[in-house]
Amino acid sequence: MNSRKQVLVRNERAKLSAAAIDRLSTACVVVGFITPLVSLSGTTTIPFWSLSLIFSTVNWLLAALILHLMVRYVLKRLEP
Repeated sequence: MNSRKQVLVRNERAKLSAAAIDRLSTACVVVGFITPLVSLSGTTTIPFWSLSLIFSTVNWLLAALILHLMVRYVLKRLEP
C-alpha cells in the first residue's frame, strides 16, 4: 500500500510540474505572437513586419513548442 501511495504522490508532482511548464509555454506564445499582433493592430498605417520582429516571433514560438514537448515527455512517464 505504501508503494501505491508513493506512485500517486510522484504522479501528482509530475502533473504539477507539467502544468507549470505548460503555463510557461503559453506565456511564450503570448509574448511572441499575440503581443506583437496587438501592438501592430493599433496603428492606422500599414504594419511593417521587420526581419527582427519575425525572428523574435519565431524564436518565442519555438520556445513554446519545446516547452510543450517537454510537458508531453513528463506526462508520458506517469505510472498507472
